[in-house]
Amino acid sequence: MGDILSQSEIDELLRSLTSGELSIEEIQKPKQEKNIRVYDFKRPSKFAKDHLRTLQMIFENYARIVTTFLSGYLRTVVQMDVLSVEQLTYYEFSNSLSNPVVMGVVNFSPLKGSIVFEMAPELAFAMIDRVLGGFGKGIDKVRTFTEIELALIERLLQQLINYFQEAWENIIHIRPRIEKIETNPQFTQIVSPNETVALVTIAMKVGEAEGMANICLPHMVIEPIMPRLSTKFWFSTSAKETSEETKEYLQKKIERTRVTVKAVLGRTQITVREFLELQVGDVLRLDRRKNQEIEVFVGNKLKFYGVPGRKEGRIAVKITRVEEGEDFR
Repeated sequence: MGDILSQSEIDELLRSLTSGELSIEEIQKPKQEKNIRVYDFKRPSKFAKDHLRTLQMIFENYARIVTTFLSGYLRTVVQMDVLSVEQLTYYEFSNSLSNPVVMGVVNFSPLKGSIVFEMAPELAFAMIDRVLGGFGKGIDKVRTFTEIELALIERLLQQLINYFQEAWENIIHIRPRIEKIETNPQFTQIVSPNETVALVTIAMKVGEAEGMANICLPHMVIEPIMPRLSTKFWFSTSAKETSEETKEYLQKKIERTRVTVKAVLGRTQITVREFLELQVGDVLRLDRRKNQEIEVFVGNKLKFYGVPGRKEGRIAVKITRVEEGEDFR
């Protein structure tokens, strides 16, 4: 009954039309549509854009750390780039994988549940080839893995996921470990097919082999730390000042660190022929006099000057002065 006008309202409307205060066009103008957002109850959006941005920052840092490790470990060119971080269902993730594939089920302790570290078989074969002394070319045709190859892959994946600790240290201190390795995605059901997951896709290049690696993070696993997955929390944590206790701990660690100290008595130049013809008793003339100071290096840096001698029957060097510009306080 709210749409029926009273007689007084009709009279007022006619008066406004007659006086020109109201036009026919304004009456006929359609109401502005409400801002309606479509929501799919079958695929609820559990990750906000801020959460996905934070995850991308975490795994970009992880990619840099692992790139450095793999380059030295495999002694070849390794490149890793985070392509995307998106949310989808676990069924969509597992259904998109080929067979065989390398899937490491990772316990994400202290969080309850597991995540998945998946790698293209081409990358796995290339890494195995490098570990066994090959050129890292991979194989022309993908095949199933042998027991020895699976053992090598599990060992390598465990080293890769250990670096999760460093990448996630601003959010939570985790202790990841490999629970099992699967090569058939159908046998890896860590959550229900409709569970929402965050999928991190990383492009990898190991030597001449290229492929994709995916890290699948179920929402139910990281739900307890979702409030921390915000850029505001990330930057506030990373910008936090170092405590006095941490500074004291680092200072003690540095004081106990072993360094190489070497004293250079002098230098000279000889030919290869002279070097090959050296005999016991030959004398090499150096570029320093007997009482002239010698250089003392710490690592590869010149730190002190001193004079050679003996103390308690052992060869020694007495420090005479500190290299100018070096502060040891």
